[in-house]
Amino acid sequence: MTTSVSVMLIAVFLASLVEMVEALTIVVAVGASRGWRSALEGTFAAFAALGILVVVMGPTLTKIPLNSLRLFVGLFLLIFGMQWLRKAVLRSAGLKALHDEDAIYAATVASLSASPGRDTAGFVTSFKGVFLEGIEVVVTVITLGSPSHRILLATGAAVSAVIVVVIVGLVVSRHLSHVPENGLKMTVSLMLMAYGTFWLGEGLGFHWPNGEAAILELAGYYALATASAIPYLRNKARVSA
Repeated sequence: MTTSVSVMLIAVFLASLVEMVEALTIVVAVGASRGWRSALEGTFAAFAALGILVVVMGPTLTKIPLNSLRLFVGLFLLIFGMQWLRKAVLRSAGLKALHDEDAIYAATVASLSASPGRDTAGFVTSFKGVFLEGIEVVVTVITLGSPSHRILLATGAAVSAVIVVVIVGLVVSRHLSHVPENGLKMTVSLMLMAYGTFWLGEGLGFHWPNGEAAILELAGYYALATASAIPYLRNKARVSA
C-alpha cells in the first residue's frame, strides 16, 4: 500500500471518528429520552440516505479527467482542512469554547422532552443528527477516494470508524465528552491540508521531489506552524484581556 493511500485511509478514519462522536451523542440522547426504536430507525434511515449519496456521486467524479479532479479535490481539501484547523487552533488557544458533548446531550434531551406524542420527533432528531454529521464523512470519502479510485477503500475506513464509535458508545454510554475531539479534529485537518496541497500540486503539473512522501512532509510543516500559532494566540488573548 502506497504512502498516499495509507494517509488517505487514516484521514478518512479519523474524520469519520470525529463526526460520528457527535452523531452518536444525539442518538444516545434520543434513545434515553424517547426510546431506542425511534432512535435506531432514524439512524438506519440516515445511513441509507448517505449510502445512496456515495453510490450516486462517486461514479460521477471518477468520470472527470484525473488532473482536473486532483486540482478540484486538492483545493477543496485544502480549504476544508483550513476551516477545521482554524476552529481547532482557536479552541486550543482558549479563544473558542471546546465542543461539549455532554451539553449537546442535555440540549437534545431537553428539546425532545418538550415534544409530546409518538416518537416522530425522536426519529427526525436521530435522522437529522446522523445525516448532517455524515454528510461531512461522505464528502471526505468521495474527495479523498476519487482521485486514486479508492472510494471502496475509503468507505471501508469510514465504516470502520462508525463501528469503533458505536462500540465505544456502548461502553461509555453518554459520557462522550472524554473523547479528545479537538485533538482529533486538529490531526485530521493537518492531514487534509497536506493531502490537499499534494493533489493541488499534482493537478497543476508539479512533480514533488520525494513523491508521495511529500504528504507526510507537508503535514509536518503544517503541524510546526500550528504548534507555533497556538501559544502566540494564547498569549495575545491574555494581553488583550
